[in-house]
Amino acid sequence: MDFLRRYVLANFGFKVISLVFAIALWWVVSHDAQAVVGLTVPIEFRHIPADLEISSLNIPEAQVRVRGPERTIHNLRQQDVHVEIDLRDAKPGERTFDLTDQQVRLPEDLRVMQVIPGQLRLSFDQTATRSVEVRPRVIGTFAPGYQISKVFADPPAITVSGPRARVEQVESATTDPVDVSGNMGRATFVTNAYVADPLVQLAHPAPIHVTVIMEHSEGR
Repeated sequence: MDFLRRYVLANFGFKVISLVFAIALWWVVSHDAQAVVGLTVPIEFRHIPADLEISSLNIPEAQVRVRGPERTIHNLRQQDVHVEIDLRDAKPGERTFDLTDQQVRLPEDLRVMQVIPGQLRLSFDQTATRSVEVRPRVIGTFAPGYQISKVFADPPAITVSGPRARVEQVESATTDPVDVSGNMGRATFVTNAYVADPLVQLAHPAPIHVTVIMEHSEGR
């Protein structure tokens, strides 16, 4: 009992207060611990004019370094962070955009430390459409004595769209290969058209019917 009175119960109130203060200090420090994480996220473009196309072939992703409470950082997902560029005032030609914390959207208790790259240059061009010829691609081992007499596609032309300068350079669309091995008469194949330029798309994608007519060389 003397031990309890001397070492435990003596100044008991002060000891309780000290213990409570120590626990409160630990809680504040542990919950206020900060952490830093880097995320690679795509750059999103908003409000692009309807008659304008991005003609830059390569658009880099953004690396965003953020700082905040450890618990928030631990639960942070890549989709929680967005880098947005407003294109409502964009016009044909080149334009440089600054990438700062003003373009980053993230949870309120996090802070942006750095965005890489710090700038992004884009090229713009007016949207254009054009009709181009469909050229069938035929492959295969022909039957002995046979050769291709006629090849035609239905539809014979398709409409492509994209940045004007790129669309104007497209001469034709090519079909996926159709294999006529062993065919000795008329055969029709269903396939797809392909445009080599990645910035040019088919305005109305649809199957292409390729008809191949084989003819025996003696029949000529």
